[in-house]
Amino acid sequence: MADNAILISPQVLETRLHNPDWAIVDCRFDLAKPAAGREQYRRGHIPGAIYMDLDRDLAGPVGAETGRHPLPDVDEFAALLGARSIGNATTVVVYDAANSAVAARAWWLLRWMGLTRVKVLDGGLDAWMADGFALSDALPERTAATFVAAPKWDRVVTTEVLAANPGALADARLVDARDAARFRGEVEPIDPVAGHIPGARNLPFTDCVDSTGRWREPVVLQALLAARLGEDRQQDWSVMCGSGVTACHLAISALLAGYNEPRLYVGSWSEWIRDPGRPIERA
Repeated sequence: MADNAILISPQVLETRLHNPDWAIVDCRFDLAKPAAGREQYRRGHIPGAIYMDLDRDLAGPVGAETGRHPLPDVDEFAALLGARSIGNATTVVVYDAANSAVAARAWWLLRWMGLTRVKVLDGGLDAWMADGFALSDALPERTAATFVAAPKWDRVVTTEVLAANPGALADARLVDARDAARFRGEVEPIDPVAGHIPGARNLPFTDCVDSTGRWREPVVLQALLAARLGEDRQQDWSVMCGSGVTACHLAISALLAGYNEPRLYVGSWSEWIRDPGRPIERA
């Protein structure tokens, strides 16, 4: 029987390091210093891990109407996965430094492409090192594989749909993963306009992890989601953030809590504000 658990511990991952049917992906990335994650990877990573860059690999080119991290081209991303030894039957473990803010995007994107066995290292590289496991600076040698994409477009919600009418926004039941001050429009360190989409609810993704970056217990996640969505766990809903990255973190929290998996508004706030005519709210 396949192991469909989302999270994996450092102890279990260490026993899979030499399994050729597994791949480990390092997703460390710093929005303020885009080259920092790749440099950190070169200095030391989980043995055998490959690196995927948020801007170059886990997103497509930014356009005049897109958010900061649009989806990559399906065929190009499939080719990249194959070149890095990830086939359709591969079990993939993704990680970043600690709280899985970027690893969650890789998790979502790989599953969107059709992979069924994708896991997140709970607590990231910090947890790996805290448990005493070694790092390596060796670049892995992996054999190319074939990856056939089967993108799940029903997991995506678009600006076109959301902007169609106020009813579409209400039906989407948007939950925004940005921190509360950004959501309220009090500060905006990244995008040129502050605020949030009318009707959206706020659940900062950082509320879903503890001080070590590990996910909180399901009962805690259930309470957090119930406060935004109610007790009915089977209703359709959607997640967003600044650019469709940390929103994926809420999708993981939802599944851990037993809620229906949300659709992802990939463009998120950075795409919504491309058109100054779209409504925004503050406070």
